[in-house]
Amino acid sequence: MSNSKIVYSTDSNFEVCSDRSEQKSFVAIKEQEIKLYLDRKKGGKITTIIRGLILKNNDLKNLVREIKMKCASGGSVKNNDVIIQGNKREIIREYLVGKGYNVKLSGG
Repeated sequence: MSNSKIVYSTDSNFEVCSDRSEQKSFVAIKEQEIKLYLDRKKGGKITTIIRGLILKNNDLKNLVREIKMKCASGGSVKNNDVIIQGNKREIIREYLVGKGYNVKLSGG
């Protein structure tokens, strides 16, 4: 059963598999394809969404902190998508290209 998930086991030698987000293998910065999207929220507010970052949890949090400081804006991480308040695509693109990422502007 490839779609099954073990909930409970009485086997003392059983090892719990890590969740799928940690199973991603390391991808070099130059090989990552980052896409920047604009999204319009309620009330006409615009957010910039960064998709395609494959980083460990701590590295992602540090990168998001640096991006928020660079943009002087708030933001968060949801489902490995980084959401930054406002239309900050150009600032984020310049910053990520400077770090060595391949960045493409999409939509909006």
